[in-house]
Amino acid sequence: MSKGIILLAAGGTGGHLFPAEALAHELKARSYAVHLVTDSRAERFAGKFPADEIHVVPSATFASKNPVAMLRTGWKLWTGLRAARRLINRLKPLAVVGFGGYPTVPPLLAATSLGVPSMIHEQNAVMGRANKMLASKVQAIAGGFLPEDKGAYAGKTVTTGNPVRPAVLEAAKTPYVASRGTDPFRLVVFGGSQGAQFFSSAIPTALSLLSDAERDRLVVTQQARPEDKDRVTSCFAKLKSPADISSFFSDMAERLAMAHLVICRSGASTVSEIAVIGRPSVLVPYPHALDHDQAANAEALVATGGAKVVKQSDLSPEKLASIISGAMKDPDKLERMAAAAKSAGHPSATDLLADMVAVIAERKSVTEFKASLGKATQNAGVHA
Repeated sequence: MSKGIILLAAGGTGGHLFPAEALAHELKARSYAVHLVTDSRAERFAGKFPADEIHVVPSATFASKNPVAMLRTGWKLWTGLRAARRLINRLKPLAVVGFGGYPTVPPLLAATSLGVPSMIHEQNAVMGRANKMLASKVQAIAGGFLPEDKGAYAGKTVTTGNPVRPAVLEAAKTPYVASRGTDPFRLVVFGGSQGAQFFSSAIPTALSLLSDAERDRLVVTQQARPEDKDRVTSCFAKLKSPADISSFFSDMAERLAMAHLVICRSGASTVSEIAVIGRPSVLVPYPHALDHDQAANAEALVATGGAKVVKQSDLSPEKLASIISGAMKDPDKLERMAAAAKSAGHPSATDLLADMVAVIAERKSVTEFKASLGKATQNAGVHA
């Protein structure tokens, strides 16, 4: 028998939908019914999302200062708000949870205006624009990297971490074993659709500057955009270095588990997965990211000693070659980085987020939830 409905709201991109999907699975396992409200972009993910129903509510972003465009956007948001109010009045959810993106604005505003318990989850270390609009209105804020001890909303913020895929949790069981001597050194390089282009040029050039002995040890996995794949493959063939080049790896979690060093962008999901698995990394934040959220995400892992962050503008082929060569020569340092990265991971993020939703749905306060977490930690210390 269902405990009631939890309404999840997320923008139609993977970065917003994947953590919502992980939470949805856990809520269903706890006997809640789950509905998703999103935009039309989410249709490609609809088959995987474990929702009883998926609802599309009109929404828009103020992308232009043109008066006519702003008027149209305002009207669309107003239309979405009215549709969201009708939906919430019909479904009567126990709580509404937003995961960022402008499609979350109408349902979260509708929930707060109707007195329905509400909360948001922010994946990044810097709050996105939609979540900023909602932060003052919701009862609780869960954060992937958001600090819970400072800022205007510290009192209602809990750092839960970002939910990660089951494959990542499985990969986290693989211990880090350093590459020593002449052992193969597995290097994994990847970036989002915007990030992979830089690596497609930078990595082969950097590897060409290594010694023959260093290249003989390298085994490379590299993500490359479809239009770059043939060129990157050709470069590695000329270098006579073993490399697996693809625009998409369905087994990326397993490849990360086998990696001795990871070079990648620092999106919230990426940093969270590297931390949970526990692998040393060189993070190159996407320089054109809104609000510089990738740079902030990177610093969250660098602070533990688990990663090195380098600006793309500073990453010449010579510097990249030096970083890779230095890493290959210092397995002890990589072992320490792997342990530090893992200490920053949140493998129980999905469970903790579901616990938080349950508390909010019961109309309890975040203060009570934080107190319960403190007691659990104390009890764990007593029984350790």
